[in-house]
Amino acid sequence: MKKRLAVAFTGPSNSGKTTLILKVARKLIHEHHLEVAIIKNDPKDKAQFDVPGKDSYKFSDTGAEVIVTSPTRTTYFSKRHKELDDLIGLFGAFDVLLVEGLKNLPLPRISIFRGSIDTDYFPYMNALAIDETVNTGHYTIPDGIDLLDLNNADQVIDWILTHAKVIE
Repeated sequence: MKKRLAVAFTGPSNSGKTTLILKVARKLIHEHHLEVAIIKNDPKDKAQFDVPGKDSYKFSDTGAEVIVTSPTRTTYFSKRHKELDDLIGLFGAFDVLLVEGLKNLPLPRISIFRGSIDTDYFPYMNALAIDETVNTGHYTIPDGIDLLDLNNADQVIDWILTHAKVIE
């Protein structure tokens, strides 16, 4: 079995996490020919995945674990918290797992900022992805944190392929 890699992305709302993950995922899939899995954390429980009145909503609304399958996709609905290992088990085969959020997971982490850096993230990051709107001269970046260009997906991918955690 080939090695599977996992890395996490954190940062404040509207920092560019989703945009960067999309760019990275597309390049990993289309240029590197890797299978990618993505986990997105919804800490404020705001995401909407189903439409009231539809069968899948009615099934999920019972509190049951629900899988909806069709010829083109499979969707899993759960009203229970899952640990990372449980979530990984749902994916099956993949080469790279990209996790948005969940800053306490034991994964190498890229923190994303535009405009300014929240130094409270320093203990949780292994790399810092920023753009030209951040003046690093205003901060003391701790040793061991790699600086990445938020707008350079290839540089971020190189970092991931070198630093991501190998998972079983």
